[in-house]
Amino acid sequence: MQFSIYNYTFPPLLKYSISYLSVDSCYFPFSSARAVKPLLLLGTQPSSISTMQQAGSSASETEVTWEDQQNINKFGRLNNRLHEVEDEIKIAKETNESLEDAGNELILTDEEIVRFQIGEVFAHVPKEEVESRIEEMTEKTSNNLVKLEEEKESIIAQMAVLKKILYGKFKDYINLEED
Repeated sequence: MQFSIYNYTFPPLLKYSISYLSVDSCYFPFSSARAVKPLLLLGTQPSSISTMQQAGSSASETEVTWEDQQNINKFGRLNNRLHEVEDEIKIAKETNESLEDAGNELILTDEEIVRFQIGEVFAHVPKEEVESRIEEMTEKTSNNLVKLEEEKESIIAQMAVLKKILYGKFKDYINLEED
């Protein structure tokens, strides 16, 4: 009985390699030489090597089904959307504060016609019209902020359900937490 160990490294991806154990011209892939060495010392038969490797890999790893992969992908999409919503909430809060400051400044002014920015242009607009526009914009921004907060809560709830499912199956083999 002749034992040989081969290690193939993929040149474009230098960090990836595959190791094979050759026993009488039969090749068995394995993950580390430490797992095979004790078997070689004991003179184990090739069929029992592959059986022990399969038993060892199934004991330490859980199979990822199509449904599990869909849950992982959904969690990733929800996580991305959560970050987008948090950014939108931050922008909406800043806009709301800016509109409040503009409204306060408008109250303090004595002028009847004020400059109001429309797009990239400043226009001379009566004070009452600017006040009504600022109120409308504040109301619209506040409603948008409420909707974003509700969406954020919904996303967090969905992510909690998926975390429970995925951690229940994969335990410590999966990390769903932010760094």
